[in-house]
Parts: sequence; C-alpha cells; structure tokens
Amino acid sequence: MKKAELKKLLDGYVEKYNRPGFIASDPISIPHLFTDKKDREIAGFFAASIAWGQRTTILNNAQKLMQWMDFAPHQFIMQHADADLKPFSGFVHRTFNGDDCLFFIAALKHIYQHYPSMEAVFSEGLRVSDKDMFGAISHFRQVMMQVEHLPRSRKHLPNPDANSAAKRMNMFLRWMVRNDKKGVDFGIWETISPALLLCPLDVHSGRTARKLGLLNRTQDDRRAVEELTGSLRWLNPKDPVQYDFALYGLGVFEKF
Repeated sequence: MKKAELKKLLDGYVEKYNRPGFIASDPISIPHLFTDKKDREIAGFFAASIAWGQRTTILNNAQKLMQWMDFAPHQFIMQHADADLKPFSGFVHRTFNGDDCLFFIAALKHIYQHYPSMEAVFSEGLRVSDKDMFGAISHFRQVMMQVEHLPRSRKHLPNPDANSAAKRMNMFLRWMVRNDKKGVDFGIWETISPALLLCPLDVHSGRTARKLGLLNRTQDDRRAVEELTGSLRWLNPKDPVQYDFALYGLGVFEKF
C-alpha cells in the first residue's frame, strides 16, 4: 500500500475511534474522573499499571483504588496516615498485589516531595537520555525504586533496558502528553513533545501493524516498538502515536 493510501486509511480510523464515546469502557475513564493535574497523573498511572486482563475488572479495581483514596488521589498520597493504607494491603489485580500497591503509593509520595509533578521526572529523563522516551521511562523506574520495596514489585515498572515494550507506560504517556482537542487524551504535560512518544504495542496493535506492513519484527518488544513508531513517524512526524487509536480499533473492533 502506498504511503498516501495508508495514511488516508489510518487517518479515517483515528477519526472514528479518537472520540469521547469510547472513554467509558476504557481505562482512560479513570483519570477522566478528575480535573486537577496531579490527580489525573496519579489516577492515570494506577489505571494504566493494572490495565491488563478483562476491561470490566480493570475498571472496577481502578475505581476501588480511587475510592480508597477518597477520590482525592494527590491529597491522599501526600497526607495519608498509616491506618488509611489498610485496605490497600489486600488489593489484588492479577499479579499486582497489596505490597505492590503500597510501594507505588510510597514511591509517588517520594516523587511529589522532590519534584513538582510526575511530568518533571519524565522531562528530566528525556534531558539525560538525549530525548529518548525509553530512556525517560528507565529514569522514571529508577526514581520510583529509590523507595524501599520488595524485589517482586519491580516487575510492575517496565524496564526498557531489558527489552520491555513498556506498553502500559507508553499508553499512560499518550494520555498525559497528546493534546489534539478531541476530548480523549489530556495533553496536560506541556514540556514533552508528542513527537517523542512511542506507540503502545500489544497483541492487537502488533497484529494489525504487521498486516499493514508497518512492523516486521515478530516479537512484541522494545525493538518492535521502535520499528513501529518509526513507521508511524513516516506518516505523521509530529504526532505518530495518534495512530494507536487506528491500530487498536482495527484490531479489536474491526477484527482486521
């Protein structure tokens, strides 16, 4: 398929699926419960971190976390007492358990005590990695792990240095950074360019990308993300990750 034909096809599906009507059934609905930037960061980070498995379960469990935070996640992170943490110790979402949850709460408090926002950690990571988003993700991981934690919890922070595709983290970054005025992604991280984002890669988007000739690598890993994002930048260098809507929609809803 020629570039112009491929771009026209994918632009059409971006228009179809980049709409608020799809928010309610998507994990992005959790940060959409809030208007404050830090609340959205925290809610989005937790929702993205547990975004695997059945969507209904993801949304129910993410809602549960927000409820335990009294639907004021930033205030809770900074001001909670030890007794307030009791419900979280019993949390379970697939392999993400109470210990992991308590680690995330402590690590986020550490971040907000040392940085003005989560955005600032990623911006710092981009500076030290020469504008490499995988480098920024690795930097964020290192900052989170400055807080005492169990070794088991590290698996819930993607490690691009070990060839992780970091699908859920790249999805979270898409939510925070893209600002196309469509009412889905938030665009509240203004220090990071959408041009630097990496496409979230899962079995659905990967299968569609391979059928369209956008991806040749067979494993869904870091190198595949870099290859796919490079192909999408060929179509739109300023906002390549807008095509996440098209690839996912084609794979899940259109059964492409």
